[in-house]
Amino acid sequence: MNKKQLAALMESLGVAPSKKLGQNFLVDQNFVESIVRDAKIRPDDRILEIGPGFGALTGLLLDTGAQVAAIEFDRKLAAWLRERYKTTSLNLIEGDACKVNIPAIFGEDTPFRLISNLPYSAGTVIVANMLTLKTPPAEMLVMLQREVGMRLAAAAGEEEYGALSVRVQNMYQVKCVRIAPPDLFFPRPEVDSVILRLTLRSDRPDPVIFKRLTTLVKLSFAHRRKKMFKQAAAAFDAEKLGAAMDRLGISRDIRAEKVTPEQFRALAELLEDSPHG
Repeated sequence: MNKKQLAALMESLGVAPSKKLGQNFLVDQNFVESIVRDAKIRPDDRILEIGPGFGALTGLLLDTGAQVAAIEFDRKLAAWLRERYKTTSLNLIEGDACKVNIPAIFGEDTPFRLISNLPYSAGTVIVANMLTLKTPPAEMLVMLQREVGMRLAAAAGEEEYGALSVRVQNMYQVKCVRIAPPDLFFPRPEVDSVILRLTLRSDRPDPVIFKRLTTLVKLSFAHRRKKMFKQAAAAFDAEKLGAAMDRLGISRDIRAEKVTPEQFRALAELLEDSPHG
């Protein structure tokens, strides 16, 4: 539906967009259709949508024949969606996507894909949470604030590069699909959005290494202007940490923003028996 139709529907329902919930609804049908085309969905796919809003994307996902589950936090929107799609196979879950038991939706060992226009307020947390699942999404095709998207895709040395960049890129190959300007949304956000395609890596670290990697990068980026070694030593034996960095050719004077995702992973693997915190 277009902006005028959406505004009329919202008025009839007594609903107003919530800035707190990061609600910016897509109102450009051609753009929504392009997302589904990019996704190349098959009928046997299991698709998770987070923040379906008024179902601009939901209906098209259902039309592919895939098994679709959607999580909506807004009570009024959930009620509307429940009525709108009551004759379909949609599995609608009302709740906070940051707290919902995601593995229980399709089954803990069942592959699925995340395809969503993520709420601005929770997009970063949602993506980060997906990284720790026993069975992470095989692919994420998600719309985020451009600033957030650039952070996920940033390379070492770039201003946006940080702990989440390292964690995401060790689990996924990240590609920017296209930019979404503000006029595609209602209400109109003040910033551009971006669609990212995150494809699960076959060479991703195992859960034990990834947990260690997470500890390492969070400490290393805690204070960007400080040396990585001193910060990481808060959780890792300083002597073994220094030896591992020397072995990998990583200067003990380096800042975390200059260390690549691959180097962080290699360091986490070498530190397997050394963490004490």
